Amino acid sequence: MKDSAIQLILQAGYVVKVVMLILLFFSIVSWAIIFFKQRYFSRANKETEQFLRAYRSSRDAKGLYQATKSLMISPIANLFKAVYSDEIRKEKRDTKRLLKRYGALESAKLEKYLNFLATTGSTTPFIGLFGTVWGIMNSFRNIGSAGAASLAVVAPGIAEALIATAAGLAAAIPAVIAYNYYLSMARRMIIEMEDFSEELLDFFTGDSA
Repeated sequence: MKDSAIQLILQAGYVVKVVMLILLFFSIVSWAIIFFKQRYFSRANKETEQFLRAYRSSRDAKGLYQATKSLMISPIANLFKAVYSDEIRKEKRDTKRLLKRYGALESAKLEKYLNFLATTGSTTPFIGLFGTVWGIMNSFRNIGSAGAASLAVVAPGIAEALIATAAGLAAAIPAVIAYNYYLSMARRMIIEMEDFSEELLDFFTGDSA
């Protein structure tokens, strides 16, 4: 089955081959992003747990900064470190502005590359469909040249054309699933970070109990 699919691609026309190369590019990049984001969110969760344990056990800002300096992925830890680094006798209003600014940067990191997954999910089926339509047009042209419409003349061209649609769907389906999954994870972490920002504001301005 695998060999026959490859054979169909090799026998396809120039345009269909270009379409398949484009779809292959989208598919490879999408899977690379899927694996990358899986590792990223997994590490972010672990680092956030580690940071919160240190935060709950120590209210000393300098000690907490040194203890969590190695945490590079956690959005909450990064938010704390960024504000701590800029926190030099600033007023509550300035601290609040820093939290908002660095929170937006961390949110952008969490959602980074997800747009590519969304683009893959929404465009590759149409790219594949374009290859199919083009292949079918060539099939009908061949029918006209052969002067016959038998199954033996039509079937190979149709099969070559339909494989483009199959490839488009194969690239789109995992991208859509991964996009929805990782977007929900990113939004959950952003909500957690926004909630923690209020706590950090009290922590840095000395309003905590």
